[in-house]
Amino acid sequence: MAARRIAQSSINWSALAERVPANQKTSFGAFKTKSDIYVRAVMANPESPPKIDWAYYKAMVPVAGLVDSFQKQYDALSVPYPKDTVSPQVDAEIKESQSEIASYKKVSEQRIQNYQKEIAHLKSLLPYDQMTMEDYRDAFPDSALDPLNKPTFWPHTPEEQVGYKSKEQIEAEKQGHH
Repeated sequence: MAARRIAQSSINWSALAERVPANQKTSFGAFKTKSDIYVRAVMANPESPPKIDWAYYKAMVPVAGLVDSFQKQYDALSVPYPKDTVSPQVDAEIKESQSEIASYKKVSEQRIQNYQKEIAHLKSLLPYDQMTMEDYRDAFPDSALDPLNKPTFWPHTPEEQVGYKSKEQIEAEKQGHH
């Protein structure tokens, strides 16, 4: 299998540079420089080795059969091109990451819709400086004070209320300690 010659880099360096964090720009620049040096070195060599003029050597070398032997060995020589065993793994990882990205996008779009509903709800409310306690109770029933149904004591934090038990106390009761 003969390797095909790549005329130019398949890497979109400008698109890749946009994704590099600011603290890694110098490392990215060094990597790109090394890559460019390698590509120039490869491109400096011809795609195929130069042809050997075997007739010239047959005429110049006095030992009979020596050039024919070299020519036969040279023609039989083939440098194997490494087989691509990694591309299927990379393709599988790409498909897996694309499905993860798609599911993340779907979940993110749902979150965005929920946040937009919350924003619309908050925009529909009266400004806080114009709200009365009753308006606040109607807008936020879970966090509003309800002195009739759920009376609380100042400073109205859960820890200061009658019957409050900490997580440690609840755990101790579950384990049978009092």
